[in-house]
Amino acid sequence: MTKKPRAKSASKQKQELSGKELSRFVTETFHKRGIEAFETAKKAVLEEAEKLESPTVKEALRFFVTYWKDTTRPALLSIACESLGGDPAATTPVAVPLILVCGAIDIHDDIIDQSKTKRNHLTLYGKFGKEIALLVGNALLFKGFAMLCEDKTTIQPKQKEAIIKIIKNLFFELGDAEALELPLRGKKDLSPEEYLSLVRKKAADFEAYMRVSAVLADASRQEIEALGEYGRILGMLVVLGDDNADVLDPAELVNRLENEVLPLPMLYALQDSSLKKKLLPLLNKKDLTKKKAEAIAELLYKAGVFDVAGTDMQKLIAEGKEVLKPIRNSELFMRILESTYPQ
Repeated sequence: MTKKPRAKSASKQKQELSGKELSRFVTETFHKRGIEAFETAKKAVLEEAEKLESPTVKEALRFFVTYWKDTTRPALLSIACESLGGDPAATTPVAVPLILVCGAIDIHDDIIDQSKTKRNHLTLYGKFGKEIALLVGNALLFKGFAMLCEDKTTIQPKQKEAIIKIIKNLFFELGDAEALELPLRGKKDLSPEEYLSLVRKKAADFEAYMRVSAVLADASRQEIEALGEYGRILGMLVVLGDDNADVLDPAELVNRLENEVLPLPMLYALQDSSLKKKLLPLLNKKDLTKKKAEAIAELLYKAGVFDVAGTDMQKLIAEGKEVLKPIRNSELFMRILESTYPQ
C-alpha cells in the first residue's frame, strides 16, 4: 500500500502556488478577510434605503447591492495591519465606511466613463441614469464619512485625524487623475509612458488603504512609506489587469474606445506602424461593434502585444517585492502581487 503524501504547510503551499491556483487562493483570502466588513457596509446601505420616501432612489440602492461586492479593500486593510503586528480586527471600524466611500467613487466613475454595463451586468448608471446614480453615489459618500466621524471604538483621535486626512488626499488625487484623463480619451498617439504616469495617479486609493492600516497598527515612518508605495504599485497592477480584461471583453472594449482612454495593450500596438495601419480602420467610433472589438482583440493577441504590456506588470511586481523589505511579515503581500500577473 503506497503511503499518502504528507500534507504541506500553509506557507509551503503558498510558495508553490502559481497561475490559476494562485489567483484562486488570493480571491478566497480576500473573501474570508473582507466579507464581514462588506456585509456590514451592505446592511448600512439597505437600512438607509428603508428610510427614504423616493421609491426610485430606494429601488436604486437595492439594485446597487445586488451586484456590488467589495471584499478586496477590507481584506487589504486587515492583511496590512496584521503584517505590521497590529490587530486585524481593529481595521473594521474604518473598513466599513471606506467601503461605502469607495463604492461612491465607483458609481461616480461609471457616470464619468458612461459605463452602462460592466462585466455583463447593468451598472446603476446604466439602469437608472445619471441623476439617480449621482444621488446614490453622494448618499454612499456622506454615509461613509458620517460613520467614520461617529465611530466610538478604540480608534484614537490622532489616528482618526490622520485617517481622514489620508482619505481626503485620496479624493483630491483621484479627482485630479480623472480630470487629466478627460482630454486623453480616445487619443491614439498617447505614449505608454504617459499612460503609465496617469495609471500611477489612479492607483491612489490602494496607497490610501495601506497607509490607513499602517496608522492603525502604529507603524514606523519607514513602514508607512513602504506600505504606501506597495499600495500604489498594487493599484497600478490592478488597473493594468483591468486593461487586459477590457481588451478581451467586446462590450467593455467598445466602451473604452468610445468613452475612455485606450488600454495599454492598444497603446503599445499603435506604436508599431504595421499594426497601426491594421488597427485604425477598426477604431472608427461611428461604426464600433462587438464584432470589430473581437477582431481588435485577436489582432493584438496574435501580435504578442499582451506580452509587451505584461513586461511592465512584471517590472512593477519586482518593484513591489523590493519595497516590501521593511515589512516584517510580507509573504501574503508577495502572493497578492504575483496573482495580478500569474505565470
